[in-house]
Amino acid sequence: MRVAAYLQLSVAVALATIALKTGAWWLTGSVGLLSDAMESVVNLAGAMFALAMVTVAARPPDEDHPFGHHKAEYFSSGFEGVLIFAAALAIIWAAVDRLLVPQPLERLSLGLVLSVLASALNGALAWAMLKKARQARSAALEGDARHLFTDVWTSVGVVVGLAAVAATGWLWLDPVIAIAVAANVAREGYGLVRRAADGLMDRAVDARTQQQIDEVLQGFAHPTTLRFDHVNTRRAGQRMFVDLHMHMPPNWSLQRAAALRASVEQALMAAVPGLRATIQLLPMDVEARFDDPAETVL
Repeated sequence: MRVAAYLQLSVAVALATIALKTGAWWLTGSVGLLSDAMESVVNLAGAMFALAMVTVAARPPDEDHPFGHHKAEYFSSGFEGVLIFAAALAIIWAAVDRLLVPQPLERLSLGLVLSVLASALNGALAWAMLKKARQARSAALEGDARHLFTDVWTSVGVVVGLAAVAATGWLWLDPVIAIAVAANVAREGYGLVRRAADGLMDRAVDARTQQQIDEVLQGFAHPTTLRFDHVNTRRAGQRMFVDLHMHMPPNWSLQRAAALRASVEQALMAAVPGLRATIQLLPMDVEARFDDPAETVL
């Protein structure tokens, strides 16, 4: 199943969970269940925006965007993080009001059943989406999946708390649980915004991918005839890029050097699917200088 198909399914599940959780809140009057329903509304908005950004990211390069549109996915992740923050503030507002003016809860059993059913739908979808996000290296899909997992844990906390309210009669537990839910939601929102900012600022690839690149280059390197330096990496949505210099003896023919460069590029792309390599050829006795002295030498 394609990434877009998962996001379309996420929209459908979000609509179903909104209906279930809103029904649970309407039956019980619980501000905790209200906070859970509000987060599902955010899920819906986030999934719809993610679907739009994945569609943009899949567009081929054009005259205005010669390197493609892959970074569009980071806008989705950042937007969803901002939505999560907004939901957290709304939850806290409602919870504080209920803390100051407690109200009795009604028909808790049926409301909790609806909430558990909605959580089961979200949990199953989130697990499948996160697995696909790792395979496809999709920031938008990962953001939506992690948000759904947050929603699941939110629902678990609400259900446990309301069960405690039913057992003890302590009405103040309901708004306190909602505030705790809001804090957890805000934490996840911060993580999504931070990861989106990292992607937009050309963050380097993760340590495991960097190790795979280094191992490929080490397999070609030779102390006297071939070395690599200025190895720089970045991520852009589902794509990863590496730029480097390849030094070889000055008496090598251009044909021989180009053939070796092609072999290195193919080896890199085979080791790291989705990687695009740009290799500059230089004689062994020539060093390229940059204002930034940081470099990697193999």
